[in-house]
Amino acid sequence: MQSTMMDFPLTLVHLLERASALFPQEEIVTRLPDRSLHRYRFGDFGRRSRKLASALQKAGLRKGDRVATLSWNTYAHLEAYFGIPVAGGVLHPLNLRLHPSDLAYIITHAQDTILIVDDVLLKLYDAVKEHVKLDQVIVVPLTGQPVPEGLISYEDFLASGDDDFDYPSLDERDAAAMCYTSGTTGKPKGVVYSHRSIVLHSLGSALPDALNLAGSDVLLPVVPMFHVLAWGLPFTGVMAGSKLVMPGPHLDAVSLLDLYETEHVTKTAGVPTIWMGVLQALQKEPGRWKLESMEMVVGGSAAPEAMIRAFDGFGQKILHAWGMTEMSPLGTVSRVKRRLRGDAEAEYGYRSKQGLPAPLVEIRAVGERGVVPWDGQSLGELQVRGPWVAASYYNLEAEADKWTPDGWFRTGDVVTIDPEGYIRIADRTKDLIKSGGEWISSIDLENALMAHPAVKEAAVIAIPDARWDERPLAAIVLKEGASATPEDLTQFLQPTFARWWLPDAYVFVDEIPRTSTGKFLKSRLREQFKGFQPVK
Repeated sequence: MQSTMMDFPLTLVHLLERASALFPQEEIVTRLPDRSLHRYRFGDFGRRSRKLASALQKAGLRKGDRVATLSWNTYAHLEAYFGIPVAGGVLHPLNLRLHPSDLAYIITHAQDTILIVDDVLLKLYDAVKEHVKLDQVIVVPLTGQPVPEGLISYEDFLASGDDDFDYPSLDERDAAAMCYTSGTTGKPKGVVYSHRSIVLHSLGSALPDALNLAGSDVLLPVVPMFHVLAWGLPFTGVMAGSKLVMPGPHLDAVSLLDLYETEHVTKTAGVPTIWMGVLQALQKEPGRWKLESMEMVVGGSAAPEAMIRAFDGFGQKILHAWGMTEMSPLGTVSRVKRRLRGDAEAEYGYRSKQGLPAPLVEIRAVGERGVVPWDGQSLGELQVRGPWVAASYYNLEAEADKWTPDGWFRTGDVVTIDPEGYIRIADRTKDLIKSGGEWISSIDLENALMAHPAVKEAAVIAIPDARWDERPLAAIVLKEGASATPEDLTQFLQPTFARWWLPDAYVFVDEIPRTSTGKFLKSRLREQFKGFQPVK
C-alpha cells in the first residue's frame, strides 16, 4: 500500500522563500573589516540571493558547476550560501587558513569554475591564481576600495541579475554544497552535501534537544562559514528566522563580546580556543559586558569541564556538541535528560561528554571483538550512519575503507557509550597511548591538566618507551604570569588518575601547534619531540 502524501522536494529554495516571506524585517548584521556594522534585513537578503542566482545563470553556470568562496562570515557570504545552490550550482567554501598549495589542490580537485572572494583576501587569491584555472573571479568590495582590473565587482555582478528569477528544477538529491576535510593526514578529502541532507540537517539541528534554535533567537556563528558550512548554522538560522550576527574577520574576544552585548546574542558557536579567549577576557574585566544569557555551542575538540564550570559562573551555558565534516556535521549534543537532573556534580559529568546522538543519527562502537556494550567502560571506534552522513568522498576511491561493508562511517574516534546513550570520546585512534598493553586517553589527561589554575592549554602525546612501548608526554602552555612545576602538575593529577596514567614528563612551550580549524596538531608535536627522553 502506498501513502497518500505529496512527494515534496526538500530543497534550499523552500528555506530561502520561507525566510523572505515570513521574516522580511528580521536583521542580518555584519562586522566589516573597518569594524563598522552593515545592517540589512531578510527581505533584502532574499532579493539579493535570487539576483545572485540569476546572475550566475546568465554568466553560464550549469547545473552541478562548482562555485568557490574565499570569504569570512558576512552578509555576502550568506547570499552565496543560498544563491549558488538555488541556481543549480554547488557552493564550495574554501578554508582561508590553509596553505596556498592546499587551496590550489582543493580548487583543482573540486573543479571549481567561479570564485567569489572578499577584497581583504585578495593576497591569498594572488598566491594561488597561477596554479588554478577559474573562468571568473568575483570580488566582494567590503572595504569600499576599487576592484582590481580584470576582476568583477560583486555588486556589479549582482546588478546583472533579474529580480524575478525563476528557480530551475532541482532534485532534492542534487549536490548543493561541498567542503573538504582539514587534511591533518594526507590530502584534504571532499564531502558533497545534497539539498535533502542540508534541509534534514537544518531541521534536526533546530530541535529543542539538539541546538534548540528558534525565530526568537539572535545567532552569532563564530565558527567560520568555510568550516563544515559553519556547522550548518547559516541554513538553520535562516530556516528558523533568527536574527543573524556575522563577525566578519574580527574573531578576537573583545570584538565578539562587544557584539554579544550590543546585538543581544542568545546563541553562538565556536571551537574551545575561541571560548578560552572569551573566558579570559571576562575574567580580566568581569563587569565590562552586560550579556544576555547565551547558549554557547562548543565543538571541534573536547570542552574541558573546568571551562564549562567557569562560564556557568558568568551566567553563560556551554553546550557540548560533536560532529565531523562527513556528518554535515551534527552528530551528538550533550543535553542532560530530565530524569538525570538535580545533582549538579553529576550533571557536569554529562555536560562534559560529547552527548546523545541527534535524531536520525545512529551510533555504535566497535572494538577488536565486534560491537561493544553501552556500559560506559568498553572502548571502541565510533561508527555512524544517517541521512546527513556521507557515504563516500568526492572522486577519491583510496579512502573506501572509511566505510564498513554494512554501510557505517568509521569516524576514527575511540569512545565509550554509557547505559544512557551518552558518548564520551576517549581519543582519536591515532592519539591513544598504549602503555604496557593498556590504553591511556590523552583527552582525559588534557582536560584534567587544563583545570589547573596555572595552565592555559595542554596537549598530551605518546613517546616511545623501551619497557612500556609508549608513555605520555604533556606539552603545557602556562597562563600569563602563572607558574607551575612538573611536580605541581603531577600532584594535581594524582587524585584522579591511576599512577601509570600520569605523564612521564612535562615540557613547557609558548604555544601548541593547531590545525586550520583550531584543533591541536599532535602530529607536529610528535615530530617536534621525536626522540625525547624523559629524565628518570
